[in-house]
Amino acid sequence: MEPILFEQVEKVAYIRLNRPDAYHSVTRDLALGFQKMLAYCKDTESIRAVVVTSSGGKAFCAGQDLKEATKDDSPNIEKFVTEHYNPIVRMISTLDKPVLCAVNGVAAGAGANLALSCDIVIAAESASFIQAFSSIGLIPDSGGTYYLPRLVGMARAKALMMLNDPISAKEAVAMGMIYKAVPDDAFESYVADLAKKLSNGPTKTYGLIKRALDYSADNNLDDQLDIEAQLQATAGMSADFKEGIQAFLDKRVAVFVGH
Repeated sequence: MEPILFEQVEKVAYIRLNRPDAYHSVTRDLALGFQKMLAYCKDTESIRAVVVTSSGGKAFCAGQDLKEATKDDSPNIEKFVTEHYNPIVRMISTLDKPVLCAVNGVAAGAGANLALSCDIVIAAESASFIQAFSSIGLIPDSGGTYYLPRLVGMARAKALMMLNDPISAKEAVAMGMIYKAVPDDAFESYVADLAKKLSNGPTKTYGLIKRALDYSADNNLDDQLDIEAQLQATAGMSADFKEGIQAFLDKRVAVFVGH
């Protein structure tokens, strides 16, 4: 069984973690396959949105496969982080296309933080999130110490990381951790519709939005206003801006080409 699956449906790429018997936990093969698929999405012009999910079962992703990590010939923990998880998080962050995470089960440890590194996170109502790291004597990785406090605040982030409280999908929405929780029976169709909407949108603009928000984490107001002006100038030269204006004047739906 392949540990990770790839499918392109029209302009949407679906990346599915595929180790259901191991709760889609991450092995080296899965991590490297994930990186390869993200690189393909970056280089393939016909792909204009990416969905990260699992192939089903009780979990979205249980984080690191501890059986692999504790083998006698296993790499040390730092190598897992630097070679497996960090490249995935960086690729998602810098991908100039929207990345939608569809959490369809338990997201634990690195699985939770990989989800939070995506641009939009949708969860089935039966899904849940748990940091889990400190229960085995580790700190959160995979971008968790960066994203979680920015999403839920420092006080909640510290508590979630130290206490390992499981958070339901609805609770995650309420605290600003994720965008939306969707009833299980409507989840797949909702994700597909949202992914299709993103894939038909102004792809270049989405990439510029990601870039602007990345700058905002460290900028003061004056610097951020300058960045907005620079990126807006880039957006204003795009074909999608011209189409958006013309569609507005024509009172019709814009047909964006993604550049």
